[in-house]
Amino acid sequence: MKISVSVWVKRPLATVWQCWNTPASIMAWNAASEDWHTDSSRVDLRVGGRFCHHMAARDGSIGFDFEGTFTAVDPPGLLDYVMDDGREVQVRFREGAGGTRVEEVFDAESEHSEGMQRAGWQSILNNFKRYMESAP
Repeated sequence: MKISVSVWVKRPLATVWQCWNTPASIMAWNAASEDWHTDSSRVDLRVGGRFCHHMAARDGSIGFDFEGTFTAVDPPGLLDYVMDDGREVQVRFREGAGGTRVEEVFDAESEHSEGMQRAGWQSILNNFKRYMESAP
């Protein structure tokens, strides 16, 4: 099953692309809730390149690496990758009047409900929007 989430960001496409793919920026926005954060990020932004974002509870009780390999990189509009568990993700960036739409389509996993997965990924996208729109 594919799940789709999206957000409208009031920033230009080039700026959105840059902040989506820069480790320092990723560490500032990549979390689904206030009690989580990304404390390290590596990005080799090319087809065949790898990424690894270490996501952890702020209290240090748990953490995991979100890792994968880029399968398509076409700046500034398209980014595809496969996670290490084999699930595929497509990210599309489309500029419009006054901003950029970011859409992620990803393969669902079987451990959590569709609603839980959608809510988690949407929460991260909403955090990205807040970060982007609060930056000078």
